[in-house]
Amino acid sequence: MSKHRLAKVMVLVGTRPEAVKMAPVVMALRRREAVECVLVSTGQHREMLAQALSVFGLVPDEDLKVMRENQELSGLTARLLEGLTSAYRRHRPDAVLVQGDTTTVLAGTLSAFYERIPVGHVEAGLRTHDLEAPWPEEMNRSLSDRISRWCFAPTETSSGNLIAEGIAPERVYVTGNTIIDALLWVSDKVRREKPALPDGLEELVGRYRTILVTAHRRESFGGGRDESLDTRLSGSWQGLSGCAWRCSPSWSDFRGRRWSTRCT
Repeated sequence: MSKHRLAKVMVLVGTRPEAVKMAPVVMALRRREAVECVLVSTGQHREMLAQALSVFGLVPDEDLKVMRENQELSGLTARLLEGLTSAYRRHRPDAVLVQGDTTTVLAGTLSAFYERIPVGHVEAGLRTHDLEAPWPEEMNRSLSDRISRWCFAPTETSSGNLIAEGIAPERVYVTGNTIIDALLWVSDKVRREKPALPDGLEELVGRYRTILVTAHRRESFGGGRDESLDTRLSGSWQGLSGCAWRCSPSWSDFRGRRWSTRCT
């Protein structure tokens, strides 16, 4: 690579969590004069992804629009591999950055490997050591770590997982979790702009010490959601008098509404 040419880094996002956690990375890269940052949305999620990016004022340079109604993992993976390979050949990035454990991450890492483009994996090394939970995310993350040239682990524990699996220590970097950067950025934005809260939350937040919970994992779908939340949060109620949880579209039937609250 010529020293006079900008390093081109392609950042992939496909779902809302990826958008939130990669937004600080994109903004940091774009502040660097020596880097050209290309933001590519795969569209694994559509409306939710665009909504998350808009909070940070980000618009993808390219949208692959792979999402289909009632899509299956095999079809989604095939569309991603084909679409991302074409994007790599058009843009010819020097490196690709992915985040997390989604199908976008696995397909993005694998197709970059086929094109001999080095990959950096943000939030590498998280493990449950059970390929069935979360499924298929545990497999996605583990394989992506193995393929990536740079593994950006959020904690020393994650770093230890990678090294225990035989990944060379010089490929592993403990960076912290970019969700903290996103949280601090959005907190500052909220303090400055003071946006209105959704219906039903203004009084809750004004009157109670409140925690916010979100839930979207595939393994949580089906019966027992209410009991599952109460069980998981039972240790969090102490010292609090209110809780609000936000349900993703896949959970839209939970308690008959998208926002649920509990006050004591």
